[in-house]
Amino acid sequence: MNNYKVKFAGVSMSVPDKVLTNADLEKMVDTSDEWIRTRTGMVERRITDENTAASDLSYKAIEKLFKTVDIKQKDIDLIIVATISPDHLFPSTACILQKKLGLPPVPAFDLSAGCTGFIYAVTIAKRFIECGMSKNALVIGVELLTKITDWTDRNTCVLFGDGAGAAILTKAKKGEISEIVDTYINADGKYGDLLYMPAGGSRMPATTYTVKKNLHTLRMEGNKIFKAAVKAMGDAAVTILQRNGLTGEDIDWLIPHQANLRIIDATARRIKLPPQKVIINIEKYGNTSSATIPMAFAEAVEDGRIRRGDMVLLDAFGAGFTWGSVLLRY
Repeated sequence: MNNYKVKFAGVSMSVPDKVLTNADLEKMVDTSDEWIRTRTGMVERRITDENTAASDLSYKAIEKLFKTVDIKQKDIDLIIVATISPDHLFPSTACILQKKLGLPPVPAFDLSAGCTGFIYAVTIAKRFIECGMSKNALVIGVELLTKITDWTDRNTCVLFGDGAGAAILTKAKKGEISEIVDTYINADGKYGDLLYMPAGGSRMPATTYTVKKNLHTLRMEGNKIFKAAVKAMGDAAVTILQRNGLTGEDIDWLIPHQANLRIIDATARRIKLPPQKVIINIEKYGNTSSATIPMAFAEAVEDGRIRRGDMVLLDAFGAGFTWGSVLLRY
């Protein structure tokens, strides 16, 4: 191990133009704006068109990203894409992006960790750079969950939106304050059947039956997931703070996975963090799974809330179940 310090060079986001509001959903299923707001905090979300894939939305975020950093596109030597809604099962969306970016042969792969995907991807990229296997890693969280949403299910169709967030991780220069201090990831597979997509894999390949029964859309048991998410996200935040000798008072900003406003509030309370230090954009984009954290991160950097030197805590929970956190000084 060379023990290089690793930092975020920059972060960006991209969302589709089309907006789907709670009022629109009232016309589609038996729901109401009040019901959605009070239970989730969501007001609107973004929806891709039928011709847009994960790599397309990711590429737009990457284009914006390179306008904000000193690192050149040709200097990227690792691509990791966190997604559960890739362009194809194979090849990976990371390899598709490598082609679009015109990069020479470099490691490129996707990973599936549900809504915790960006946390997992950052953890892996950090290790690659620390051991000298990479210098500049492109890390993307992207989801087009509306493409695998059952629009007749009133309990799930109100929750999800589409979006992409991209970041570059690189070696911190000597004397720089910016660094990823620590990362923490975990999983427990025994809860996997509470949030999954039944068909499309080797367990249940696509057939006329699976299509007719709408089995290529996500299924979830919301109440059980809510309880698990509150505990896991709180545990992830507490774990990473305690092992670095910190408390919520040392954190400038919490960027939680944007799944549910009540889960976000519970996580902040667990580490005694005031609401004004929590980055929230769930009302605009809904749950974009692995893209929520980099999207919220990018917005807060763009509008000046997060500045260089701020201590930031990223925290997520997702299908698997997976959960994790990243502690960084931006």
